[in-house]
Amino acid sequence: MLLKTYSGADPVNVGSGEDLSILELTRLICEVVGYRGAIEHDLSKPDGTPRKLLDVAKLKRAGWAPGIALREGIEATYRWFCESQPQVRAA
Repeated sequence: MLLKTYSGADPVNVGSGEDLSILELTRLICEVVGYRGAIEHDLSKPDGTPRKLLDVAKLKRAGWAPGIALREGIEATYRWFCESQPQVRAA
């Protein structure tokens, strides 16, 4: 959509505009793939920026909104991966 409608020099952030922590994303992926093991945190390492939420106002003004929810996209991608890799079996 942007390739067809945007010709400005300034960058445009692409995202949903919703915040999600790395731990929340990790848990979501674990649910989708059926991982039931422990999630380990290495608290001796810095955890990066506290928020990773991009300002998507310019994108929304251009008329774009995500058409697929994050969970749905992860599920579809995992399904595709499992189907394209015969040695991998979906949970």
